[in-house]
Amino acid sequence: MALHEHPHRGSGFPLPSPRRNRTASASESAGSADTGTHTAQAYAFASLRLLTGFVFLWAFLDKTFGLGYATPSGKGWIDGGSPTKGFLGSVAAGPMRSTFHSWAGAPWADRLFMLGLLGIGLALTAGLALRIAAVAGTAMMALMWIAEWPPARHLADGSASMSTNPFADYHLIYAVALIALAAAAAGDTLGAGRFWAGLPLVRDHRWLR
Repeated sequence: MALHEHPHRGSGFPLPSPRRNRTASASESAGSADTGTHTAQAYAFASLRLLTGFVFLWAFLDKTFGLGYATPSGKGWIDGGSPTKGFLGSVAAGPMRSTFHSWAGAPWADRLFMLGLLGIGLALTAGLALRIAAVAGTAMMALMWIAEWPPARHLADGSASMSTNPFADYHLIYAVALIALAAAAAGDTLGAGRFWAGLPLVRDHRWLR
């Protein structure tokens, strides 16, 4: 029986392969790039969440205490002012104009509106219950969009509405931002999202996430 020798088998230490090293380096670089991109996205969403939360919280504080921005000093909610009377009472276009007029200044409307501002603002700032905040915020923004009614070119008195776009306005942008923050779990970075998600009640009811 003839034996065939295989000189390459077990002939000492293998030499490093340049191709193998290039492949490993490329994989490491790709992994580092992916990690860096993911981190940048996480911080970008966290920044958007905090800024949006401040918008809602500031609106609540200004309307409550009359800080002199949108709400004049002495006209705050604690001074007997109504957070909804001015806005809803001035609605001058759209299919719900008369309905909004009937809601303007109603105690239940004031409480519900202020509770929404505070709840959404706190949820966004803390980074928890973002799905609930997204649903509540989208509903609020939808009502405010209808109240301003961008499609109208003229108001009920015939004057120009000054609308600059028949559909897209900042209310829709806020609504989409809220949905995006909830979908991206933006509370996990610079927020209490991971802690919130780990609570037994939240684990059992994912809609609370």
